[in-house]
Formats: sequence, C-alpha cells, structure tokens
Amino acid sequence: MRALAALVTLGLAVTLTPATRADAAPAGSGSAAKADERIVKRAARALTVHNLDDVRGNLTLPTTGGDGTTVRWSSADPAVVSPTGEVHRPAPGEGGTRVRLTATVSRNAAATTRTFTARVPELPATQEFTGYAFSYFTGEGTADGEQVYFALSQGNDPLNWRELNGGRPVLTSELGERGLRDPFIIRSPEGDKFYQIATDLRIYGNGDWDAAQRTGSRSIMVWESTDLVNWTDQRLVRVSPDTAGNTWAPEAFYDEALGAYVVFWASKLYAEDDPDHLGDSYNRMMYATTRDFVTFTEPRVWIDPGYSVIDSTVIRHDGTYYRFTKDERNNTSSTPCSKFIIAERSADILDPSYDFVADCIGKGSISRGEGPTVFKSNTEEKWYLFIDEFGGRGYVPFESTDLASGLWRMSTDYTLPPRPRHGTVLPVTSAEYDRLLRAYGTA
Repeated sequence: MRALAALVTLGLAVTLTPATRADAAPAGSGSAAKADERIVKRAARALTVHNLDDVRGNLTLPTTGGDGTTVRWSSADPAVVSPTGEVHRPAPGEGGTRVRLTATVSRNAAATTRTFTARVPELPATQEFTGYAFSYFTGEGTADGEQVYFALSQGNDPLNWRELNGGRPVLTSELGERGLRDPFIIRSPEGDKFYQIATDLRIYGNGDWDAAQRTGSRSIMVWESTDLVNWTDQRLVRVSPDTAGNTWAPEAFYDEALGAYVVFWASKLYAEDDPDHLGDSYNRMMYATTRDFVTFTEPRVWIDPGYSVIDSTVIRHDGTYYRFTKDERNNTSSTPCSKFIIAERSADILDPSYDFVADCIGKGSISRGEGPTVFKSNTEEKWYLFIDEFGGRGYVPFESTDLASGLWRMSTDYTLPPRPRHGTVLPVTSAEYDRLLRAYGTA
C-alpha cells in the first residue's frame, strides 16, 4: 500500500490486468510479471509531453516508452485535444480550457496509467498585418556578424527598414559552434506562437568551408516565443543523420494536411562506410517533420538533382507551393544559371518532383545570389523575394505580381539595414510591431 500511495503522489495510477495477478499468472512467470510491472511504472514516470502548460498547437504524444513499452492515449475532451494530439483551441472569446490526457503504458500483460493536464488557451482574434519584422545575420567578417539581428519596416513599407537594438545582435549563441547564420522565423497557424531556427555554424576566425561541410553541426538552433520579444533559451536539436557533414539554412513550413511543420535544410551526405567523411559529396535538401520543434521524424532527402543545391524557401498561394532554391554549382558556360535562384512549384510540399517555373532569377541585376526569402505584400497582390548577393551587397529585393510567371524585377528606391544576409521577413500586426519597437528601439 505504501508503494501504491507513492505512485498516486506522482500522478500515476496502477492498473493490474488479470494476467498480472498472482492467481492468474502462468507457473514460473511471477518474476517476469513483476519485472514488467516495474518497467511500465518506470516508463510512465519518464513520459514527457512538451508545451502542456500552454498548448498553442498540436501535441506530440509519444506512442512508445522506455524498455520496449507501448503507450496508448485517451482524452477527456477529444474535441479539444484528440488521443493522437491534434488540438482544436476554443474560439476567440470562449475562454481557455483544460483537458485531462491519460497515457496507458503497457508491456506484455502489465499496464499502468499516468494522467497529464493540458492547458489550452482560446484562439487569438484575427488581426491585420501592418508592418514587417526582419531577422538576419550580417556575415562572417566580424565577431558579431554570425548572430541574429532584427529590423523593422518603416510602417507597412517592405522596402524601407530601420535596425533594432542599436544595430547590435538580438540573439547570440552560447551552444554548439557559437555562431548563428540564416535565421528563420515562422508563425504558427494559430497565429500566436513563433519558432526561430538558425544554422549552428561559425566561420569567423577560421574560414574553413570544407571542414564546415565534412564535420560541421548536425543540429539546428531553436527558440520559441509568443510575442517576438521574449524568447526561450536556445536549444540545439539534432535533425541530420550520421552520414551528414553539415546542416545548413534550416527553414520550415506548416502543412495543414500533415498537421505538422515540414523543416528542411541542406546537407552533404557521405557514404555509410566513410565515417570520417573523407570522400566526395554534394549538398542536397533534406527534410523532417515536427509538431513542437523538439521531436522530429527521421530525416529524408527532399531535393537531389544530382548536383549541389542549398537554401530552399517556400511560399503557398492559391493551393500551390512555390519553392526557391540556390543552384550551388560553379558558374560556367555550360551551367550559366549556377549561383542563382531556381523557382519550382507543386500542389504537395513534399512532392519529390516539383514543376519547373524559372531559373537564373537575379542574374543581370546581381553578381550571384543565395539565401532567398519570399513573402507577400500586406497591402497588394505582390510578392517580394530578397536574394543575398553574397560577397557583395547582401540582400537585394526583387518583386513580382505573378508567382507562376517566374518573372522577378529588382526593386528600386529601397533602404535595407546595413549588410543584411540570409534571413526572414515576417509580416506583423500593429501590436507586434509596437512591442518590438518598445523592446529594442532603433539604431
């Protein structure tokens, strides 16, 4: 009874099936049954569900536990949180709610349960976007260049910007390689949570690009926020396989059909029998899916044309995904569009064979380009594509009124922050805009 009381104090409820009772157990199986009971109790105590105190999106409910246990879930209110973790938050004005989730952990005939409480806030009211936030890095030329900087548009003008935080980094890295490149912010589909991810890479002080692609980080950097100002501590999350030599320029897109974020990045993949990554390889685009940016599926190849490609970004319009990617090959007479951007489209974000739209995007206006970021105007049927003229001006803006055409014209009369490199432009509401301005001020 003392052991049972201790388990109740821990939030565990023990369920003994008839097969685990001494009078029902087969001869000679008592010790094995007791071992299973200990295992399921231990596995139940170890279960973790992230973000339960503030559920703003689908949950990852583990279906397996430690020591070969299985986990089955039930929900006291499946219309709000389903047994498989899909979340339907109360409508604006209805108020938040709490939902009790019960995990049944089993192994052979032994089983135990543990309950969790999910706190689910109501959905935010829809608000118009009245400006843009810009997250970027400034390059490897200075000690602080490989960190995260913020800027704000001048009102609702995506071509004129002002630096925030006095032109100093807003987020800096104390983990991994202690450098941050290619920052990317995504807003949750519900609208009130943000994830910022970045490349874990520092080139300043060593300049060894070959080593960075053979023995570089296999992880991405992750932060979370509900207001774009207060960010969680950074965490380093591994997404790439052992065969990867690098994990570059991670981005994400929420896919409604999957109910999860598709996270994609570039990696050089080496042979299984080449653990030191001494052979030849090339970058291809990889992807994994996640609901919480903590637990990811196994990585898979997304783009592999047989030569190096990096820096994909995606936007969806009228049911079509438009993907922009850098052709990383050396520019020669036989590959005249290399070191520029190619555009493709598909009805399925994970389609292995997108349809060609255009290549050589940026050529004639910039000397070369990478790190594209694409976003729609808040005020008109127009899209902007910022392309990083690496080794030159940094980001240069282009615009189009027809994504399907593949035609992009370099913008005129623009003022970007000094030296902006590969990052993200994010439409923001008036409240978010004012909050960023109050928190960081301008340069």
